[in-house]
Amino acid sequence: MREEGAGDPASSPALRFFTWEEIRERSGRGSPPQERWLVIERKVYDISHFYRRHPGGARLIDSHAGQDATDAFVAFHVDKVLVSKYLKSLQIGELAPDQPSIEPTKNKMLVQDFRELRATVEKMGLLEPNQLFFFLHLAHILLLDTAAWLILFYFGTSLMPFIVSLVVLTISQGQASWLQHDLGHLSVFRKPKWNHLLHKFVMCHLIGASAKWWTLLHSRHHAKPNCFRKDPDIDMHPFLFTLGKKFSVELGIKKTKYMPYNHQHKYFFISEYLHSPDLAWMLTFYIRFFLTYGSLLEIKSLLAYYFIFSSWFVWVSQMNHIPMDIYYDNNLDWVSTQLQATCNVEQSLFNDWFTGHLNFQIEHHLFPTMPRHNYWKVAPLVKSLCAKHGIEYQCKPLLTAFADIVHSLKNSGELWLDAYLHK
Repeated sequence: MREEGAGDPASSPALRFFTWEEIRERSGRGSPPQERWLVIERKVYDISHFYRRHPGGARLIDSHAGQDATDAFVAFHVDKVLVSKYLKSLQIGELAPDQPSIEPTKNKMLVQDFRELRATVEKMGLLEPNQLFFFLHLAHILLLDTAAWLILFYFGTSLMPFIVSLVVLTISQGQASWLQHDLGHLSVFRKPKWNHLLHKFVMCHLIGASAKWWTLLHSRHHAKPNCFRKDPDIDMHPFLFTLGKKFSVELGIKKTKYMPYNHQHKYFFISEYLHSPDLAWMLTFYIRFFLTYGSLLEIKSLLAYYFIFSSWFVWVSQMNHIPMDIYYDNNLDWVSTQLQATCNVEQSLFNDWFTGHLNFQIEHHLFPTMPRHNYWKVAPLVKSLCAKHGIEYQCKPLLTAFADIVHSLKNSGELWLDAYLHK
């Protein structure tokens, strides 16, 4: 560590300079005091005490401790001017003049080219939402939700009305899940508070899940996708599944067996969720659901509604990541981190609608606050960037993406079994 301005009583407080090696040592790991520092645009911040109060969650910001968080900071924060004001009190210095702006573990040219692409995206207005698009989307969700109940109310609960109502409500729930995703990423309104408010309504009242839980976990997923111990979406390894070739073999060698992993491709679709910090909001969904449908349907029919919607959500949400590599955090640049863990599904009107534009998962991960109706516009620019730097831009048919989930889980299970029995 070096200081500038020391010994001059007329000067402002000494500016401290640090090296990347000093930053890496403050990752919050190891023996106490476990300091946590990170870098944003060459400025060094001490988040050792702040990280637990971080609005986006302690574990999100902690995943970047000891690293450069510039591109993640830019990607996640809509109002950077406001957030920068709060950062001032955390700044303890800057990188020393002889230190590169980009960490040695990261691809310098790729980082620079991506930041140029980000500037181009902002100039093109691709981060600006079309609120009519989202208003019409919400309107059709509410219309379908109402229609599902009216079908049963007027036509009874015989087989045909039940099936039609089931399809209509499933579509409503599926599309609501994509809208809550947009709101959770602050991509519907320019002001975060309106995104947060409507997110609670859609996620808790229309779907019956927790907005707070989703936001805290999903942001961590975006920061370090498929990164073991940092991405909560793969926390199911090793307790429910074994994921990735390397980790599956490691698990087998250790003779670890929490589940029959060689059969995991058969049971993965029943594996999803339950967390509820937004209990009051969520209760409004269950009260509404059982008041409207409880008097018309038996409990097994109610469960059919929920099961079919959940299956749609699980298959779409997992198709872009489970078949990709699972790894420890190697502190790669933003683009490499996202691309090695993410793939796309081919564009079509049906695919866009069915997946809520999550068929453009690569673009979504690179620009998480971008409104989804603009993904197709930035996709050619992203493809060019990948081609220039020799990065694979994976894109596959929808059914292939679904099949790859099963193949990936089956392959991981077989690798585990082989290592478990023979190594």
